[in-house]
Amino acid sequence: MDRADRVFAYGATAGLLADALFADPRRGHPVALFGRAASAVERRLFHDHRGWGALHTALCAGGVTAGAALAARAVRPHPCAAVALTAATTWAVVGGTSLVREARLIGAALEAGDVAEARRLLPRLCGRDPQALDADALARAVVESVAENTSDAVVGALVWGALAGVPGLAGFRAVNTLDAMVGHKSPRLRRFGWASARLDDVVGHPGARLTAALAVLAGPDPRGALRAWRADAHRHPSPNAGPVEAAFAGALGVRLGGTLAYGGRTEHRPVLGGSGRAVRPGDIERAARLSRRVGALALVAGAGARLAAGAIRGRARRAATGQGGAGA
Repeated sequence: MDRADRVFAYGATAGLLADALFADPRRGHPVALFGRAASAVERRLFHDHRGWGALHTALCAGGVTAGAALAARAVRPHPCAAVALTAATTWAVVGGTSLVREARLIGAALEAGDVAEARRLLPRLCGRDPQALDADALARAVVESVAENTSDAVVGALVWGALAGVPGLAGFRAVNTLDAMVGHKSPRLRRFGWASARLDDVVGHPGARLTAALAVLAGPDPRGALRAWRADAHRHPSPNAGPVEAAFAGALGVRLGGTLAYGGRTEHRPVLGGSGRAVRPGDIERAARLSRRVGALALVAGAGARLAAGAIRGRARRAATGQGGAGA
């Protein structure tokens, strides 16, 4: 088994535990610092053109990935430092605890009948316009956000960490953050954000499918989750949010999708999990628990895959060496 496989398994586990214990800091979070730097680059480069947007994406995401690769290379000879770097990077890029905490705060406000407080809190979780939403619509927005961000803020990062170590962790979070900043279809960013949005679709693909599969395994209704994933995922406008939200809808037995408002514009999305009932405030806690289970299983899957692949490579090398020795 290669040292790098153990480093990822130990470091990712420590990083996810750190997220569970400490969540995200209110100030000075590395992702927030990256966001400010990316905004500064955007101000310098902005033109209403795809090429300039692609340059912005390459500089920001490529710079972070290259820096992470250099850091990983520097600590490679020192196992303890390599584990610490992996743990710190994992903690920085995953956000499962903060996601669940914010969702539960809104759920508590709704359960207490304080719709105004729930509306005030919603922008901390997603970009919907909260003022026109009643209690059930707020609950639906939260459940949809928990589902999508379980993939974006936890599983996707762990997938790329398993595939590419620290550079994969950091690069995934950089791409996902850029998509949130400039990848939406506002008139100003439709062309400039095109590259970030398309790259996010590509790097988010494996994590979204793993999230949906784990929601099937970990949810209270596996058959419903699988049925909704197969029937409805393709109807969502996002190729990655579709499988995740459909699987969560089926697992929880609720309907997601429908009419929603972003940044002053209204969208009418297809319903996911059409055989389920309308979302209620109490479903937020159920979605939060499912998100936590999916995140834990993603760690097991990612670390286990690295350790298993390392063991297979080790056996293959030993077999090749033995064959070579016999032939000599």
